[in-house]
Amino acid sequence: MKTVCVVVNGHALTVPATASVAAAVAVGAPVCFRRSVRGEPRAPLCGMGVCFECRVRINGTPHVRACMTPVRDGMQVETDD
Repeated sequence: MKTVCVVVNGHALTVPATASVAAAVAVGAPVCFRRSVRGEPRAPLCGMGVCFECRVRINGTPHVRACMTPVRDGMQVETDD
């Protein structure tokens, strides 16, 4: 199985090349993906890009839906946690 290395909140992870960013973040460590306007932790809900609860910053770009984004080698992912 081919793998790639992604960095999530400063931690390097090796994940399958077919994984989504949401799966990589969830496997790497139990973190919240983002915080609501009230500060409540949020995480993926639908897994198909409808709910927008899985938004993260990828390579400096904010509000990327992690469940809809495939991992790429060297990708830098930041969550609100």
